[in-house]
Amino acid sequence: QVQLVESGGGLAQAGGSLRLSCAASGRTFSMLVMGWFSQVPGKEREFVAAIDWSGGTTNYADSVKGRFTISRGNAKNTVYLQMNSLKPEDTAVYYCAAASGWLSRNSDAYYYWGQGTQVTVSS
Repeated sequence: QVQLVESGGGLAQAGGSLRLSCAASGRTFSMLVMGWFSQVPGKEREFVAAIDWSGGTTNYADSVKGRFTISRGNAKNTVYLQMNSLKPEDTAVYYCAAASGWLSRNSDAYYYWGQGTQVTVSS
């Protein structure tokens, strides 16, 4: 089992920045692929970014490429999402997720999920 707890969400102005953190406990964190997904009411959860176990491979949704950066600190069992140049359309609940195996953009590949953290970007 893996427990994931997100933090760092909140309110930001357009053009501003936020840094989300996800602390993991349970199964060996360094063996896990970690991902961030977003969801707005009435829509399906969408892929934002993912990082492999070593931190050497990352993948981003086109909508956030060049603005968001995913990273991980295996010593701290934490994955981060640095969100820069925020836009109102980034407003969503952001979920941290964990999977074993290969890096994936598909939410079905992720077995473990955090409770989510709200990000609201005002114009």
